[in-house]
Amino acid sequence: MSAHFAARLVVSVSAEDVGRRVSLRSRLPDGRFSDVVGVLESWGEEVLTVRRRNGELVELPRDHIVAGKVVPAAPPRRR
Repeated sequence: MSAHFAARLVVSVSAEDVGRRVSLRSRLPDGRFSDVVGVLESWGEEVLTVRRRNGELVELPRDHIVAGKVVPAAPPRRR
């Protein structure tokens, strides 16, 4: 017997969320998925930019985003 699981992917992030911490899932050209978590820096007509915790700025084509949501602030780093 095999189980079949289906997931519903929802994008609940919008231009109003610029400045908030988000988690975005995008589809890569090879069909796999990639996740990015960070502060949404900009929401353009074609590209979203997210700044990761390490300062890296990631650009994601809007038409590649398959899921996204606003997430709580990152916990403080431990020493």
